[in-house]
Amino acid sequence: MKDAAAPLAAPHADAAGPLRRAAPALVLFAFLALIPALAEVWGGGYLTSLAMRAMILALAASALDLLIGRAGLVSFGHAAYVGLGAYVTGIFITEGMASVALILPAVIISCALFAFITGAISLRTSGVSFIMITLAFGQMLYFGASSLSAYGADDGLTLWERADVFGTGLLYDNLGLFYTLLLTLIAAHVAASALAASRFGRVLIGAKQNAERVAAMGFDVFRYRLAAYVIAGVVAGIAGFFLANQAEFVSPAYMSWQRSGDLIIIVVLGGMGTRSGALLGAIAFVALEEGLSSLTHDWRLIFGPLLILAALTAKRGIAGLVDAPEARR
Repeated sequence: MKDAAAPLAAPHADAAGPLRRAAPALVLFAFLALIPALAEVWGGGYLTSLAMRAMILALAASALDLLIGRAGLVSFGHAAYVGLGAYVTGIFITEGMASVALILPAVIISCALFAFITGAISLRTSGVSFIMITLAFGQMLYFGASSLSAYGADDGLTLWERADVFGTGLLYDNLGLFYTLLLTLIAAHVAASALAASRFGRVLIGAKQNAERVAAMGFDVFRYRLAAYVIAGVVAGIAGFFLANQAEFVSPAYMSWQRSGDLIIIVVLGGMGTRSGALLGAIAFVALEEGLSSLTHDWRLIFGPLLILAALTAKRGIAGLVDAPEARR
């Protein structure tokens, strides 16, 4: 039982560890915090918009990495939760209920409920079957959103205002939205790091290596995985809340399998199961998309080989090249 027990042991204390392990993320967050100031002299509002898109993708990808990197569960329908969070936000705003005090609980409850129901079914399968059933649930939500004729159906839903934060108007301008999103991303990063270092995270990693042995040790693997699935769905839904406010538009395309594929690419590109992988992957994805799409409409024909090259040369993604050794676990 040595192999399965190892991830459940308490992490080795490192006197100089915490700051060194957090250094890559701290540098990234400091850089992002400076983006609005940089936008004043270069790029204008478009640079800030790109940074917000990268942070929203990073938030959603960090949730997916909990499943792929920690639990070994490849979900191909994760974008459904981003879209669900965006649609709940858009519907509430359209119906005149723009208060965050109403929207965020509704986003969390709806995403948690959908994740609980679909996760309870999906997690009874594994491997390719799990991938396909998550894809099916994601597409089911996609077609459901496409049929909402009262809210734009295939054409999507335009939002004429943003969510209100207790009458402060915090999200009404891009600067307030930017820093609210950045603080949320930092909080999610800290929570994910704490979760990975906890017994919960170690059980997920142990079950990824050998679920039977972890179950024999007395842990209910199904419940741990279901809890991770629900947490990932809720975090992705919060990303959808920010996406709806940033874009001021909601579309069924947010839920499509292509968007789920993009999130998987971000996780793999950044580095599965690493502390800074989701953020690095999202920044790299947005930068490559922006740079390559300015060269050619068929930018994915170039992006594909680059991704293959990255996968072959950097086994742990970009984060594996920049993280401290202790941060790669």
